[in-house]
Amino acid sequence: MRDHADRTPRLLPWTTPEGNPCFLLPSDGTGYVSRLADRWEDEQLGSAAVLIEDAEQILAARSWTPGELHLLTVELKNSLATTHRVAESRGARLPAPAYESDDDADDDPEDAPDGGRYRP
Repeated sequence: MRDHADRTPRLLPWTTPEGNPCFLLPSDGTGYVSRLADRWEDEQLGSAAVLIEDAEQILAARSWTPGELHLLTVELKNSLATTHRVAESRGARLPAPAYESDDDADDDPEDAPDGGRYRP
């Protein structure tokens, strides 16, 4: 039996009926549940891409109703939540960086040269 003490369980892209997270003990990633989770994550990310295109079309038309905007907002929120879950799961499985972090560094975005503002 493999020793799972050195690795974090994988956050799966679904929850229990009560809304609690589901986890999978780490393995080589080739098992049935791992492959199912990989496919589910790919489908969730694909659905998010389609929703982005839908949102662009709806917003570009500038003739939406309050109901359409409400539905779009609900769908975008749900998609963002599932995409965030996929990112958390995949990020947790990345190897630790090969460098040591500087504990004295202040990661406050306000201290950045541009004041922490995003510039596209």
